[in-house]
Amino acid sequence: MVLKSLRLYRVADCVGTLNGTHIRVKISDVDTPRYRGSKDWPTVNVLVAWSFNLKFTYILSGWEGIASDSRIVKNALYKCKYYLVDSGFILKWGLTTPYQVIRYYLKEYSRCGATNAKELFNLRHASLRNVIERAFGVLKKRFPIIASGT
Repeated sequence: MVLKSLRLYRVADCVGTLNGTHIRVKISDVDTPRYRGSKDWPTVNVLVAWSFNLKFTYILSGWEGIASDSRIVKNALYKCKYYLVDSGFILKWGLTTPYQVIRYYLKEYSRCGATNAKELFNLRHASLRNVIERAFGVLKKRFPIIASGT
């Protein structure tokens, strides 16, 4: 699907997109502090890799909600391939982040469009990475327990 698009042909070695999502959990009061990250309730951070063929290629669950995506990603990397990730990840081998301090969500500014190569890269990066955001949305709608934890 993606590799057939002329404007995206350079992503040949890209495995897909990688991101984490928080799922609410019920745990003992003793363990709650480790599982309370950016949310007001305890969560586990589930790291998911999603291919451009709309299939899961990797799932790692169980990390405390306080754990960052960057901390748990090292278990998911393929050799000689890479994933598209958001700016919450650290740029390192196997991960391609958007350019920092460059407009990223250019669709919000669609009348302006990309004005240079870095903005164009970020626009295409966002377009490709959108697949995992849609996947999380579909899963949480289909299985409400993932979204609510109850």
